[in-house]
Amino acid sequence: MEPPAPRHGGNLQQAAVQLGCRPSALLDLSASLVPFGPPASVRWALLQAQWPGPTSPLCAYPDRAQTALRQAIARHHHLDPEAVLPGNGAAELFTWAARDAAALGPSLLPTPGFADYIRALDCWQAPWCRLPLRLDGWSAAAAPFVAALEDPTALERGAVLWLTNPHNPTGQLWSRTALEPLLARFALVIVDEAFLPLVPGGEAQSLLPLLPDHPQLVVIRSLTKLGAIAGLRSGYALADPRRLARWAAWRDPWPVNGLAAAVVPALLADQRWTRRVQTWVARRGPRLRRQLDRLPGLRSHPSAANYLLLQADRSLLALQDRLARHHRILVRDCRGFDGLDACWWRIALPDRQGQRRLLRALSHELGL
Repeated sequence: MEPPAPRHGGNLQQAAVQLGCRPSALLDLSASLVPFGPPASVRWALLQAQWPGPTSPLCAYPDRAQTALRQAIARHHHLDPEAVLPGNGAAELFTWAARDAAALGPSLLPTPGFADYIRALDCWQAPWCRLPLRLDGWSAAAAPFVAALEDPTALERGAVLWLTNPHNPTGQLWSRTALEPLLARFALVIVDEAFLPLVPGGEAQSLLPLLPDHPQLVVIRSLTKLGAIAGLRSGYALADPRRLARWAAWRDPWPVNGLAAAVVPALLADQRWTRRVQTWVARRGPRLRRQLDRLPGLRSHPSAANYLLLQADRSLLALQDRLARHHRILVRDCRGFDGLDACWWRIALPDRQGQRRLLRALSHELGL
């Protein structure tokens, strides 16, 4: 009997307990974070935020209007602050997007896809259906859901469309030109750009410039991946101010903690760090993919992001278990992605030392 499918990666504490080791002994490739972060700008901002005093972000209640944080994000994207809503990670914002979606009609979810959209929709008993995608022959200029939507029943089945760019879990980057025609076909289009800041040239394909002319568009970003700050839970939504005001009225009084609010402006302003991350993705991804493709029984898919999707012709669960037990390496079990099964892994890009460790472990377990 297969173990239950994990919904998310990055379960370090739980894995360490199960394996009887310290979390620091694990090479965690199940969560796609930058392995050499957080940057110095973030560490310095955190240090300053902890300085004692009644106005310290650590001591005082966070600003419920999130004024300074919204202004920093708005400056970064050249938008009005009213078009910005910071959140407790992207996951919290998916929940409010799903509440909007529930009032509009069924949601179309391209499959394979991130299962957290289903979690969010199920919170509101919102109807949804799958939009199956092939996993080969994709290109940036011809997103597969464009062709899938040529089915005349597609519009009848869905009033809301959820997209990821780059696509999760494949890492395929879609062009803005390919996605823009979809906006006129739905009452609401939710675009998850959580990994886009890590992609070399990715910002040129963002749908953010289309926001002023498309009130039905919502773009959601995460800073967890870029800054390696998963513990601070930081993300934001960019959309029509009236929509975001409605979301703000639904949520808890303090959804963003003071430390996250202090760190985000520093991270956004650190363009040197962003360039470093994008250079690392551009170099490390193709190298790791070439080496993995030399291993028997594994095939990787092209990816613009900081993760690779791997496929085998049989279940990878036993190999995954041996990597964890014998080598203290965690990889992402793709059964948690709607539309994939135990024959698939998603592996985060490691640093150079982590890459050597992964390849040695796989070679050993595959008998090479």
